[in-house]
Amino acid sequence: MKIHEYQGKQLLKQFGVPIQDGYIIENINDAEQTIRKVQEEFDSSAVIVKAQIHAGGRGKGGGVKYSPDFDSAMTNAKNILGMNLVTHQTGPNGKDVQKVYITQALDIEKEYYVAITLDRSTGMDVFMVSTEGGVEIEKVAEETPEKIVKEWIDPLVGIKSFQAQKLAYGLELTGQAFKDAVKIFNQIYKCYSETDASLVEINPLVLTEQGNVVALDAKFNFDDNALFRQKNITEMRDLSEEDTTEIEAGKYNLNYIKLDGNVGCMVNGAGLAMATMDIIKLFGGEPANFLDVGGTASAETVKNGFRIILSDENVKAVLINIFGGIVRCDRVANGVVEAVKELHLSVPVVVRLEGTNAEEAKKILAQSGVSIIPADSMRDAAEKVVKSSKGEIS
Repeated sequence: MKIHEYQGKQLLKQFGVPIQDGYIIENINDAEQTIRKVQEEFDSSAVIVKAQIHAGGRGKGGGVKYSPDFDSAMTNAKNILGMNLVTHQTGPNGKDVQKVYITQALDIEKEYYVAITLDRSTGMDVFMVSTEGGVEIEKVAEETPEKIVKEWIDPLVGIKSFQAQKLAYGLELTGQAFKDAVKIFNQIYKCYSETDASLVEINPLVLTEQGNVVALDAKFNFDDNALFRQKNITEMRDLSEEDTTEIEAGKYNLNYIKLDGNVGCMVNGAGLAMATMDIIKLFGGEPANFLDVGGTASAETVKNGFRIILSDENVKAVLINIFGGIVRCDRVANGVVEAVKELHLSVPVVVRLEGTNAEEAKKILAQSGVSIIPADSMRDAAEKVVKSSKGEIS
């Protein structure tokens, strides 16, 4: 789960991390009062107007504007609230801005990059900093990787003082700014750990001309499996920022992620899903989605899965690849038959079932009278569904 910048900053603030503070508006009628409130509270006529969407690159897309006075702030707020903001992370369709963050303006001397995430290869958290803040970290990693300083942290132990100091040295900080950064890094890690975040990214963390170290931005991702113990964070979820089909799939306990291809995939188990997508690509196709119906797939689950997959107009063929362990293949077969009859499918469906009651399932499909393309192996299934998506098999 993701949250907005202003929500991430409030979490950081709760953990004692200095932030560029401000107030959120969702209605332009609240802009005048909010702008004046920020000007008065931070004793400055200048404010920053920031679009709030779940994507980076807002500044380059015109979603972040420095406003030296009240009139310019009002103009920027009117222009940004409701705009369709296109960035390198939103894709060409962009996202509609439904929230605007009015914040204090800071005099910035230097910008830094700070992030924590899980390094799955080591089973440890990796804390990264760079002197190259305010730019895309992917570009820094590709062109000047030596400018990224990393510290691996045992999550059972937590960050140690020497690690926080090493990170502060990595940013070439000195004096009081160095001491402040060490404290801030400790608190950022504490925030990351106690909120069950999978990513905390501050880009940029800034050093102001007054010598203060401040979080100018905040990006948080959270482990969905831990949200049951993070009620306050769950309440921050903004459904308007999420794909509608992924939300719908969640209602049926389906794990669904939309992709850019045209071959719909329905499997049980994340590992099988990844393997299925890989073999589709191997045979020249492109997966349209990741859909895991889980280990207790039923006829109803399969029907709901079909509805979700076919809501994507790009889908030209569907591959059902089920390995029956806990789930029985005959149940899946009945679900497939019911779905094909009920939903009047207009795209080819390739079915490969192996495992518990697989032979019985094959008989159900063969005697159903519905148009289904059977497959005997993953290779056979991948070949057939890719050809079907290209109109070579129907």
